[in-house]
Amino acid sequence: MRTGRCPCGTDVCDRSNTESDDGFMAEKELIHIYTDGACSPNPGTGGWGAILIAPNRKGHQKELSGAEANTTNNRMELTAALQALQALKKPCLVQLHTDSQYLRNAFTKGWLRKWQANGWRTAAQKPVLNKDLWVELVRLAQFHDIHWVWVRGHADNPLNNRCDEMAVTARERLAAGRG
Repeated sequence: MRTGRCPCGTDVCDRSNTESDDGFMAEKELIHIYTDGACSPNPGTGGWGAILIAPNRKGHQKELSGAEANTTNNRMELTAALQALQALKKPCLVQLHTDSQYLRNAFTKGWLRKWQANGWRTAAQKPVLNKDLWVELVRLAQFHDIHWVWVRGHADNPLNNRCDEMAVTARERLAAGRG
């Protein structure tokens, strides 16, 4: 799993060249993903939103969102990333933008490796919350090269703000019985 810069050495590039098992160079398409989760109250009814952007396809964008009853904000943050990564049909170079330190730090600070080595228990020997989502995210992180980018939530990032808007709308629709 990638936690640093793109292989070309820049923070943003059009494509990444990686060597395949047979020695040939294969190109991985760059995809930018923005995600956010929302829950009110927390725990309570939650929603998630994700935007996928393909710069090599004239900036084509796809928006995804959904909601769940009886959930948490952290679970919705993880679900947004999971749903976005599952939408990719082939291995990609992904810049995943999230305002969740929980999600980003689990990958970039080695929390996941420690949890797995500890039998999916925290340092305090408590079961890791959201294990089902973490297991699938770890699998997808082995399929894609992911650069985890933290963005400040509810700030000046229009794509993160759009994801928040989609998450809140999905949550409100479910809470109102229209979801």
